[in-house]
Amino acid sequence: MDLNQIDHSLLNDCIKGKSEAEYKLYQISHSYLMSICIRYTRNEDKAREMLNMGFHRILNKLDKYRQNEVPFKSWIRVVMINTLINEFNKEKTHQNNIHYVEHYVETNNYAEVNEAVKQMDIKEIYKLIAKLPQPHQQIFNLYYIDGYKHREIADLMQINENTCKWYLSTAKEKLKDMIHAMEIVIKK
Repeated sequence: MDLNQIDHSLLNDCIKGKSEAEYKLYQISHSYLMSICIRYTRNEDKAREMLNMGFHRILNKLDKYRQNEVPFKSWIRVVMINTLINEFNKEKTHQNNIHYVEHYVETNNYAEVNEAVKQMDIKEIYKLIAKLPQPHQQIFNLYYIDGYKHREIADLMQINENTCKWYLSTAKEKLKDMIHAMEIVIKK
């Protein structure tokens, strides 16, 4: 079932707390939400944990969903991403390693990497992204995959906007290095 064509009576039954409707909504949205969680977490167990937290939050906020104004798929995506980011902010284990950078260098030397990426499978790319350090991975996902702007990411992550740009720049460099390393192994 297409999440944008969700049956409004199903959502209304979920708002009323009917467990059969909640379970059906969970089944319908599971794979989509899990794909988001996998992108933002380091392992499948953590992704499942976050999926459950996010789905619980979706159910609790369902009465605030404007059915005729926003596509359901977009709405649950935002709720899930916010859940993931909020949980990350609670953990803040990376806080001691943040360096506020006032200037960052954006390079355009990615031509050779782009050729390698064209030959890669999407699963391989996701595996490389998953190898990035946690804040780099989340910021990369928010910016390139989910389309957030630097200011929005900085607000979500509760960091300086320039730090956000630095993380993104560093993430791209780390991905570039990983792709180069793969090319060397493949050529041998």
